[in-house]
Amino acid sequence: MLSPERRPTRPSAYDDYLRSIAADSDEWPDHPDVGGTGPQLTARIALGVERRAGELTALSHDVHAHPELAFEERHAVAAARELLERQGYDVQVGAWGLDTAFRVVAGSDGPHVAILAEYDALPDVGHGCGHNVICASAVGAFLALADVLDRLPGQVSLIGTPAEEGGGGKELIARAGGFDDVDAAMMVHPAGSDVGECRWLGLRQVDVVYHGLSAHAAALPYMGRNALDAVVAAYQSIASLRQHMLPVDRIHGVITDGGSKPNIVPERAAASFYVRSPTIATLDELTDRMDAIFAAAALSTATVAEPDWQVAPVYLPVRTNRELAARYVGALRARGRPIRTIAAVPSGSTDMGNVSVRVPSIHPKIAIGPATISAHSHEFARWAVSAEADTAVVDGAIGLATCAADFLADARLRERVRAEFERSGGRVDVAALDR
Repeated sequence: MLSPERRPTRPSAYDDYLRSIAADSDEWPDHPDVGGTGPQLTARIALGVERRAGELTALSHDVHAHPELAFEERHAVAAARELLERQGYDVQVGAWGLDTAFRVVAGSDGPHVAILAEYDALPDVGHGCGHNVICASAVGAFLALADVLDRLPGQVSLIGTPAEEGGGGKELIARAGGFDDVDAAMMVHPAGSDVGECRWLGLRQVDVVYHGLSAHAAALPYMGRNALDAVVAAYQSIASLRQHMLPVDRIHGVITDGGSKPNIVPERAAASFYVRSPTIATLDELTDRMDAIFAAAALSTATVAEPDWQVAPVYLPVRTNRELAARYVGALRARGRPIRTIAAVPSGSTDMGNVSVRVPSIHPKIAIGPATISAHSHEFARWAVSAEADTAVVDGAIGLATCAADFLADARLRERVRAEFERSGGRVDVAALDR
């Protein structure tokens, strides 16, 4: 029999995750004594968005018609800048050393809210994630909130963040100090339903290259070492891993290099994988298991593995601040949207998670079509310029601006938001999680 110290064990990170979801609740804060902005200011915010609805939807359609990949979003930034400058605001393009990041600030000293815009697209499917809607709603929220800062303390920033679809623009901005003086951050993402708190997964990307020896595949195959065999062995082992990881974990990948010709034993082969999990601890556990698979595949094929976990910054799970999210949910319900508080199933991943472990944050979803549409598809891209999406631009902007105004207006709400943030784990040193 195996000695106790040699027997397989279950990762403690999984125990911690199961305990956390057993203790979770869909009960949200309800504090009627929190003052908020009041009906008059709320009406001014809604009017500020609605009177700009034509310009905002035009911005959404313009960005949609010119899809640009990560760090190449020059048309989108120029379109947003033009609209903002027509409204009288100075736009800093190239902020924090990123050519397609931008920043606009309104207001004075005091509590500081950041509203975040995204605008990068995907290969092949263009705006199949609807970032054109995110961009337009963020611009609308900023302008409407800036309109009423004469009645509110503090300031609001609109931060344009490039490269959400791989590249981690928000993490790069954060490491450059972009959120150091921010007290709360928010954005809204298009989807097939309205949800206040989404279960966004953490994400690591890994590119692995296997090095073997080339040889004539017919005459002298035994003189070679097949790198493609190593990639296939790793891929198949990952498929076996899937039944023994958390049900919400995700691993998906593609073989990017399988050799050059069938009659040459491949001396180089490569693959790329996304690894996702709902907590930092379980993401670390899954990362370690991937490393073990890469090493085992190399050992079994007499090749050398080079996994690269630095292809893109780690994306952390979004830590939703429910005190803050409750204000957004209330604003959307006032617009007649049947918004749920918490999503039943996990979403994808976003670098907004990296912001949410630095400052209290929300990243809700807003419906632009039926629940059956899938993001990252041509169908979703078509819905992203539908009449429903145009309505979502307006409602999302009003929801964000109203939520932000509540935060600026009420010191008691700010205290509760900060207290919840600290109870949830406080600030995380994201750089320490690099592999």
